[in-house]
Amino acid sequence: MRMDHDGGSARHPDHGAPGQPDQAVTGHGRPGAGPGPAPAPAGHSGGGGHGGHDKHAGHDPAVFRRKFWLSLALTIPIVFTSDLVMQTLGYSLQFPGMAWVGPVLGSVVFFYGGWPFLVGAVREVRDRAPGMMLLIAMAITVAYLASLATSLGAFRLDFWWELAALVTIMLFGHWQEMQAIGQARGALAALAALLPDDAERVAADGQVQRVPVSDLRLGDTVLVRPGARVPADGHVVDGTAELDESMITGESRPVPRAVGDRVVAGTVATDSAIRVQIDAMGEDTALAGIQRLVAQAQQAGGRAQVLADRFAAWLFYIATGTAAVSLIVWSALGDVEQAVVRTITVLVISCPHALGLAIPLVIALSTSVAAKGGILVKDRLALERMRTVDAVLIDKTGTLTRGAHTVAGVTAAAGTTEDDVLRLAAGVEADSEHPLARAIVTAAERVGPAKGNDFRSLPGRGVQATVEGTAYAVGGPALLRELHAELPGELSRAEEEWSKRGAAVLYLARLDGAPQLLGALALEDEVRPEAREAIAQLRELGIRKIAMITGDARPVADAVAADLGFRPGVDEVFAEVLPADKDEIVTDLQGRGLTVAMVGDGVNDAPALARADVGIAIGAGTDVAIESAGVVLASSDPRGVSATARLSKASYRKMVQNLVWAAGYNVVAIPVAAGVFAWAGVALSPAAAAVLMSASTIVVALNAQTLRRVHLTPEKQ
Repeated sequence: MRMDHDGGSARHPDHGAPGQPDQAVTGHGRPGAGPGPAPAPAGHSGGGGHGGHDKHAGHDPAVFRRKFWLSLALTIPIVFTSDLVMQTLGYSLQFPGMAWVGPVLGSVVFFYGGWPFLVGAVREVRDRAPGMMLLIAMAITVAYLASLATSLGAFRLDFWWELAALVTIMLFGHWQEMQAIGQARGALAALAALLPDDAERVAADGQVQRVPVSDLRLGDTVLVRPGARVPADGHVVDGTAELDESMITGESRPVPRAVGDRVVAGTVATDSAIRVQIDAMGEDTALAGIQRLVAQAQQAGGRAQVLADRFAAWLFYIATGTAAVSLIVWSALGDVEQAVVRTITVLVISCPHALGLAIPLVIALSTSVAAKGGILVKDRLALERMRTVDAVLIDKTGTLTRGAHTVAGVTAAAGTTEDDVLRLAAGVEADSEHPLARAIVTAAERVGPAKGNDFRSLPGRGVQATVEGTAYAVGGPALLRELHAELPGELSRAEEEWSKRGAAVLYLARLDGAPQLLGALALEDEVRPEAREAIAQLRELGIRKIAMITGDARPVADAVAADLGFRPGVDEVFAEVLPADKDEIVTDLQGRGLTVAMVGDGVNDAPALARADVGIAIGAGTDVAIESAGVVLASSDPRGVSATARLSKASYRKMVQNLVWAAGYNVVAIPVAAGVFAWAGVALSPAAAAVLMSASTIVVALNAQTLRRVHLTPEKQ
């Protein structure tokens, strides 16, 4: 959409009702402002993994945190009173009742700390999708029963400390896992916050009364002052103003709205007051439609199965099968006690300590490294998926560009210099608060803007002021039409070139005597200097396709793409895109077999951010974009996208290394634990199996710690 700088730019008290202060109205998400309650997050995990981590099980980070700390406190005395630990470390403890420390505290840890795993195991059995939860539950149950039998004198096994340590470590890993589950409601709440709490309703007698937005009805007329948000969808019935619709449409420039034009809830009047008659509220507003898109996209996502769960499923079948075979074979050989010991040893040595930490510990460390590099990982799976991305879809406004206009060019007519054009235009615009006016004044600081007075708006045409004793005007094509001015050759050529780029063109005219055009200025949304480097880094990482998406007009989008070096026939540019279209474009790219990362910062980006395989929000963007994304860049530097990809690849390598170790350890250890090599005198006791299993956990933990050496800047990588 093209916007001409024709509307008034000053803010005066008489833009509103007499005697009313000129103030902005902002919303803070009042109850009932949105289209209804947000849907709950989609069920976590796919088959056999960590199923059960949802609202039905009552699991959230706080639950696992409380269980972890209490279990840890109970585990410490169990470990230090264990005969095996005392023998290994060479110390001795003896006090009355010490024999009851393991059974009593261990039982508490099993039933209190292990309850989520037991519940998850039941769900996996019911769903016929065995995985890590069932394996953990079997391990801690066998360890508990064996320890209980030992305490009753049936065996001479020491599993209480192993049971407590296993439960505690699993609780820690799942606590980290659940940190990312509660974000689905946040995006929708941030959308509702765009609506103001109050509105100024105009009565039949013209009196203006401030009322809660919930009191508005269809057909009501409301006053929207400069800087205030439109409270509901409607059409303008009085006044003209330029509205900032970037949060809804992605259009980087304020859009002129006059009598009869439609306006949508959440947009902001930038320069003048208007009166709007309401014709849509609640579920029928454009903002509510975006909310629904976000909700649908989030429900469609989050179904990827965690890599560790797949290993756990195989480990479950291998461990249980081996344990059963061991029990049968040793019993058939007439050694029932050895059969029990071998079965317990197999299940203990295959307890997924290392497997359970392989992913969560890498995730915890990688998110810590990311935070230090200005990358906030909100979804634990988003960072893992980033390594597989082969198409990056980037919003233009506020991401590749600054989202604010700058003077991109100045042309002077014969007899006038470009510096004079810039200086005089800044003098005319000095008292205006219009975004384009601010850009001109800022650009003129290098030449020293002239001082103007007698500033006034020329409704629908531009602005006028007296500068150094002479009257000047600055405006768009409507100003030229009023002055019946013809563009000189040099200005005409410049205007033609600028228009091809989609730039906003303003003209400076001297009004004293016969009107005379002195020059023209082009204003464009400035491309971020670091954007070109960001695109180059993504190509170096092997990204197949880079696409830019924007609500701006095609000439604007093509000009930015050319500046960034987009490759014709490979990269793509999507222009004049509406919010629903962004979501559909992500779906279309995914339909082509591409794994898509969406990068954006506005409300209109939220559905696409949620729909994409990886949503990356620029931290300087809106709350809803941040809430909808899996990764948030604390700064507005788009190079953070490639840094995220580098960290994803590094963390994935660590995940694979840890999983290979955890799985490989079991490939070797399980046959030994089953007594396959007993004929050669090679066998493991349950105690030795517990030590080896703990050692495998230490190896995984130390390997994960090497992630701290990863640097996110390409120069150090």
